[in-house]
Amino acid sequence: MNKRADRCGINMKRFCREHEKRLERALAEEGPTRALLDRHLEKLRWVQHERLVHLIVLVMTVLAELFTVDLTLLHPETNPTAALVMLGLAVLLGFYFYHYFFLENTVQHWYRLTEELREGLKAREAQPRSETKGKDDDA
Repeated sequence: MNKRADRCGINMKRFCREHEKRLERALAEEGPTRALLDRHLEKLRWVQHERLVHLIVLVMTVLAELFTVDLTLLHPETNPTAALVMLGLAVLLGFYFYHYFFLENTVQHWYRLTEELREGLKAREAQPRSETKGKDDDA
């Protein structure tokens, strides 16, 4: 376990990439299983929660940016300070939008993976037991 990552938070891009690699490897080795689907759904919930938190932070940052724009335009006496804060928030918003859209696209991709897992699991469970036993005996 990486203690530095525990203190500084996790790298979401690496977290998502590693999960997808593990998922692909497990599907190739053993096919879709109920445990694999459950683990994927658990991680999907984590990313959905992360996305919700970032959406809330993003909205609050946009409101702060709009407030500083209002301050800059309507109250010229605060112009230099408000303009500096406005610029800083604009840069921060760029990074927040980038990260939020990464999370949103990842969740959408994982929804598709969930459907593929469910369909594969349904097909696997629909196979007659005799076919499954025959395949296991050959191995």
